[in-house]
Amino acid sequence: MPVIDRPVADLSDPPAPPAAPAHAFELPRLTSMLWHALPRFVEGVIAPVAVFYAAFVLLGLNGALVAAVTWVYGGIGWRLYRGHGVPGMLLLAALGVTVRAVLAAVTGSPVVYFLQPTLGTLLVSMTFLASVPMRRPLAQKIATDMVPMPEAFLRHERVHRFFLRISLLWSLVFLVNATISLWMLFHESIGTYLWVRTGLVAALGAAAATVSVLGFRRCLRHVNAEPAT
Repeated sequence: MPVIDRPVADLSDPPAPPAAPAHAFELPRLTSMLWHALPRFVEGVIAPVAVFYAAFVLLGLNGALVAAVTWVYGGIGWRLYRGHGVPGMLLLAALGVTVRAVLAAVTGSPVVYFLQPTLGTLLVSMTFLASVPMRRPLAQKIATDMVPMPEAFLRHERVHRFFLRISLLWSLVFLVNATISLWMLFHESIGTYLWVRTGLVAALGAAAATVSVLGFRRCLRHVNAEPAT
């Protein structure tokens, strides 16, 4: 009777780790996300306010409007010079700034320049709110644009409930943002509006972002702890 050689298992090798469930997902480090977002925050929030206010003090309203438009188109030109693509949203923002600057120059009122984005913030708040009863939370769409996530993770019921709650949170944040902005725009000077409103909005946004990230990490811990099905 022939003898059949069979491979002998190497007991010294550690057992293979269990496969991660299909719905598991790991969030990138918070510090890397902050360093990724910081240049965009400075470019899109802090710098435009500083440029507009400095030009407003030195050159008046028309000089400030020219400086604001120059800043936006300068950013587009810099991206083209470096060979980077120009996002479509940036082009739309440049068009919006141009229209606002022209209307403010014609009317001679800086209120006109800042009123449109404030009304846009109110519209964003309503959009976040409307996405909740439709069961298509806008917060989830924005989050997946920033950090790609697997479909199995997004279909998890706990994850879906989290994004519904966060959409409600950001709807409230943008509503408060718009309310503060409208009140200050019609009751305070342009300088006070620019700096105090910018600081309040930035602090409010930072608090909401912190709550969102911490809540998402908590949601991740629960979802990743569940066994694979």
